[in-house]
Amino acid sequence: MSAAPNAPAAGFEAQDACHQQMLVHLSMLSDLAQHIDQVGIDAEAQHQAGVIESFFSGASRQHHADEEKNVFPPLLAGSDAELIALVQVLQQDHCWIEEDWLELAPQLRAIASGNNWIDSAEFQHNAEIFLALTRGHIDLEEKMIYPQARALKARATSRNPRVPL
Repeated sequence: MSAAPNAPAAGFEAQDACHQQMLVHLSMLSDLAQHIDQVGIDAEAQHQAGVIESFFSGASRQHHADEEKNVFPPLLAGSDAELIALVQVLQQDHCWIEEDWLELAPQLRAIASGNNWIDSAEFQHNAEIFLALTRGHIDLEEKMIYPQARALKARATSRNPRVPL
C-alpha cells in the first residue's frame, strides 16, 4: 500500500506539489469567475466549478491539516520569535481560508449543479477574497516558512535520520 499524497513520509515534495495544484485551481477559479461574469453558468462553468470545489474541499484541506500537524509544530517549538510570529500568521490564515471556503463552496456546488440562484456579484466577491488570501498564504509559506522548515528538518535529520517532517 502506498502513502497518501500528503502523508508525513512524503515530506516537502508532496507539500510543494499540492501548492502547485492549489495555484492551478486558483487560476481555474479566477477564470471561472470571469466566465460567469461574461457568459453565465453553462456546461463549462458547471464542470469547472465541480473540479474546483472537489479539490479545495479535499486535497487542499488535507494539505492544511498536514501543515498544522507536521510543518508548523517544529517551527513553533524553536526560539526565533519572528519565525514563530510568521507561523502564527499562517495558522490564522488557515482559519480565514476555511471561513472563506465555507462561503464559497456552496456557491461552487450550486454552479456545478447548474443552479442559477447564486448572486454573481457575491460570487465574484467571495472568489476574489479566497484567491487573494490563498495566493498570499502560499507565497508566505514558499518564501519564508518552507525554507526554514527544510533547514530545520535537515539539521534534525543529520543528527537522527529517522526524524519525520
